[in-house]
Amino acid sequence: MHRESWPIMEQFYTIQGEGHHSGTPAYFIRTGGCDVGCVWCDVKESWEAGKHGEVAVNELLDAVKASGANFCVITGGEPAMYDLTLLVNGLKQNGVYVAIETSGCYSLQGNVDWYCFSPKKFKPPVEEAYFKANELKIVIYHPSDLAWAEEHAAQVNEDCLLYLQPEWSKSERILPEIIRYVKEHPHWRISLQTHKFMQIP
Repeated sequence: MHRESWPIMEQFYTIQGEGHHSGTPAYFIRTGGCDVGCVWCDVKESWEAGKHGEVAVNELLDAVKASGANFCVITGGEPAMYDLTLLVNGLKQNGVYVAIETSGCYSLQGNVDWYCFSPKKFKPPVEEAYFKANELKIVIYHPSDLAWAEEHAAQVNEDCLLYLQPEWSKSERILPEIIRYVKEHPHWRISLQTHKFMQIP
């Protein structure tokens, strides 16, 4: 039986700041609950699902519709922990393009339009993440992460877009290294957290 509500930390209409859809108006739905445990996570308050109230699918759909958004990003936490079928179907029936941002640690339940795969060292992804990924986004915290990024790039499907993104707190130090690397390895693109520069959610 499909889940009809989810623990939701927050939801808001903003501009997507990262990756392929950077600069695009987007309604964000951030689920509560994550067991990946990234040490540099900037939304650690999302980790404990029990701290966030359940919100029904109809309430979420009404909120997205009221915003006027035609693009919705489901993020977390780790949204793929949950069966998202009813939410994704409802959004698409309303003409909304649906993206998910996931570590790929769980099999996805819900036929999204765009799968942003951002694997983490702290918990390995499932195999399906590699062939579902429309976008591979690797957060670079240390120069050694570049070799780790290539390991994942070698496994994704041939149409997957490849992005390297500096971890925000290390950006000043690591970005010159990423720029150098991308110039030498042009199959990669650079993703920046532009929403932080714009000082928006």
